[in-house]
Amino acid sequence: MKETLKNIEKEALNHLSKTSDLKELDQIRIKFLGKKGELTKVLRGMGKLPKEERPIVGQLANEVRGKIEEELEKIKGELKNKEKLIKLEKEKIDISMPGKEKLLGHRHPLLKVKEDLENVFMNMGFDIVEGPEIETVHNNFDALNSPENHPSRDLSDTFYITDNILLRTHTSPVQVRVMKQRKPPLRIVSAGRTFRFDDVDDTHSPMFHQLEGLVIDKNITMANLKHTIDMFIKEIFGSDMETRFRPHYFPFTEPSAEVDVSCFECKGKGCDSCHGTGWSMELLGCGMVHPKVLENCGIDPNEYSGFAFGLGIDRIAMVKYGINNIRLLFDNDMRFLNQF
Repeated sequence: MKETLKNIEKEALNHLSKTSDLKELDQIRIKFLGKKGELTKVLRGMGKLPKEERPIVGQLANEVRGKIEEELEKIKGELKNKEKLIKLEKEKIDISMPGKEKLLGHRHPLLKVKEDLENVFMNMGFDIVEGPEIETVHNNFDALNSPENHPSRDLSDTFYITDNILLRTHTSPVQVRVMKQRKPPLRIVSAGRTFRFDDVDDTHSPMFHQLEGLVIDKNITMANLKHTIDMFIKEIFGSDMETRFRPHYFPFTEPSAEVDVSCFECKGKGCDSCHGTGWSMELLGCGMVHPKVLENCGIDPNEYSGFAFGLGIDRIAMVKYGINNIRLLFDNDMRFLNQF
């Protein structure tokens, strides 16, 4: 049995000297020191030995176990250290390499124009208000004095969710909500997304952005409206810009007007861009708030009057930055956006 123990020690140490990874090392441990290992088998046969030999064999078995375990721990430490060095070599960082470039975002031209417009009106004493994009038919049409047979109510013009719920076609419902919730005097602007059933082309999109303003107080006249619009146009496009008011029709204002601005190329002198007229395209619509709209919102039209105006933020952005296709504002093409 002594010879068997010496052979086990020799064989185990021989295997350990040749091992190259931790998994193989554990297999050697199990083979020689496990519950069913070589050393355990020998120890189980000690009962057959004479009593006087058992202590000697037991002591030798413990010495063999100790040597094997000591060698196991030694090689285990060496292999772990080797693996660590290999891992560090693979994961090392070359601090001389250039870092990755960080791309910083910036304001989208639409958002920038929206904020510029809001800042202009805030400096004029207007409050900025917001409202939901999903609206009721009442707030979007009825309260704004829109006739029941008006084309804008048709399915071909408006996105209906139910018979009474729709995607707002303008930001005017925000004005209705404010007039119902607050008492005059009121001076507000609201900006946001609006939706209409339009075919996509260079200047039209089924989703676009509007900004609308409302002033309600005693003794408000058309002169106040014209002065406000003039100040706004000069602030946005320059002090040399002129405005022209043309009669128009809107259900929620009376009288109503469309506003043209002088040509951005020739400043009113006449050129090819404006076909010699000196005027650019229609920029916004406006008018005095219809008495029925005031009544619908709980405001006495005999005591209060007001004006409202609305403009397309997308159109302002296109004019301001010389953009000839509205699709560019929504395509998220970095080549286009990086110009701003």
